[in-house]
Amino acid sequence: MSEQPLLNVHDDSGLGKVEIAPEVIEVIAGIAATEVEGLYAMRGNFASGMAEKLGKKSHSKGVKVELTEDGISVDLYVILKFGVSIPYVAEQIQSNIRQSLKTMTSLEVSEVNVHVVGIHMEDTGAEE
Repeated sequence: MSEQPLLNVHDDSGLGKVEIAPEVIEVIAGIAATEVEGLYAMRGNFASGMAEKLGKKSHSKGVKVELTEDGISVDLYVILKFGVSIPYVAEQIQSNIRQSLKTMTSLEVSEVNVHVVGIHMEDTGAEE
């Protein structure tokens, strides 16, 4: 388990407190990013690649969340499909993540940084 602190969601109802682990933010951001048309894949590391080969889906692959004084900072490392508008797809990813996190957690995100680390070329079927 990581040593990052839990996020406290402010609640004046007197029923108790709600804490959200940063890993939950990573999963929400990862799922929200994959909903955007034009995204091919998220970049992972060796461990997440091996886990996927064994059948385990890693929704937080390619997502890094940092808790700063300014708020939550989300960094995504993505591979886009060839031919899409990179600025448009990146903006859609940022918007979808910001909206999903606001709706599901009521937390404000200070920044969503999209790092395009690759472009996937479509298979032309020439090997047939």
